Amino acid sequence: MSPTTPSGPFVFLDTGAARGGWNMDFDVDRAHAVDAGTAPPTVRVYRWEPWCISLGRHQDIAELDLERVGADGLDVVRRPTGGRAILHAEECTYSVVMPSEGRGIMDVYRRIGDALVAGLRLLAPGIELARSRPDFPKLYREPRSIPCFSSSARYEIEADGRKLVGSAQRRIGGTVLQHGSILIGPAHLRLSDYLALDARTRAALRSDLENHTITLTDLMGRTPSYEEVRDAVRTGFERAWGIRFSDGGGIHYLPSETEERARP
Repeated sequence: MSPTTPSGPFVFLDTGAARGGWNMDFDVDRAHAVDAGTAPPTVRVYRWEPWCISLGRHQDIAELDLERVGADGLDVVRRPTGGRAILHAEECTYSVVMPSEGRGIMDVYRRIGDALVAGLRLLAPGIELARSRPDFPKLYREPRSIPCFSSSARYEIEADGRKLVGSAQRRIGGTVLQHGSILIGPAHLRLSDYLALDARTRAALRSDLENHTITLTDLMGRTPSYEEVRDAVRTGFERAWGIRFSDGGGIHYLPSETEERARP
């Protein structure tokens, strides 16, 4: 292992489908545990049941039409990381929790991005890291910026100039928490239906999302299974980082069916 490769041993977890609050709590709890030295660095994949809209850490919940969200049975949660709104639907979500070891934010984004690209290229060619960096303060003043997938930041992942993976990062002590959405199908486009916007702006925003995002289904000409994407992600990290994952003793962490989670 080279000095620039993230240290291990790493554990790989697939925690399956869970509510938004449980998924976000797991990421934060794992970050605190890794920082305390009571859990190993972790790469996790997971899903959302029911579909869930997550808001960035400082995003105003008033940007959502909560009546429509509730009528369609969607969950709502606030992420511990920054960024904008995401509808978690037809996707594979990943999270990485590891010691920062003095690495800067962009360095970590690039290293994780390299691993994700290495894995996703097993499913479709032409996937690459974004090299541009938009003016986020200016962009966030525009209504079309409400969705996280309205633009690509540096070292996020795209194909044909359109965003495939959206990610966000936070530091907890000396530990990095980064998580993001790998788009499998087009259901994320329905986010525009749940925003508190007039009809004209909502239609423009949906068009903007269609123009700026791409899915694995688009790239592969078929819809890959969640398990295919999961296995590709795992292989990509092992190859790019020169590591061999532990499976965490085969443990799958499942939320309690009676667990209550508050809306943001």
